[in-house]
Amino acid sequence: MLTTSMLPTLNAILNGTSAVLLITGYLLIRRGRRSAHRLCMLSAFGVSTLFLVSYLVYHYHHGSTKFMGEGWLRPVYFAILGSHTILAAVIVPLVLITLSRALRRRFEHHKTIARWTLPLWLYVSVTGVLVYLMLYQLGP
Repeated sequence: MLTTSMLPTLNAILNGTSAVLLITGYLLIRRGRRSAHRLCMLSAFGVSTLFLVSYLVYHYHHGSTKFMGEGWLRPVYFAILGSHTILAAVIVPLVLITLSRALRRRFEHHKTIARWTLPLWLYVSVTGVLVYLMLYQLGP
């Protein structure tokens, strides 16, 4: 049974999975494998949507978790958290626009915005895992 206390770990797994799917999807489209690319990117969207639901449920029930790290790790954590938080808000509409353009087969417009969406989405996914590690695994 999944408990609220397990959600941060689940969230990190979902973020990591999203990152792997994004990289795989990128590599597939570079090789011209459009159907496989589409499957990977839709899967990344689905996994990221599950993450968002899980994240909101966790914070609704638990609130925020105070970072207990000290020394050099503290400013590094807050720098990563700050950029992650800002870009996490920015990436939602970018992903929706990018996905919408692809699904409507407007591939030139899709490609134009995907060049921005992919690295930002990947950054948000990877830094989500880093925030989890620093908050729950590396702290005192």
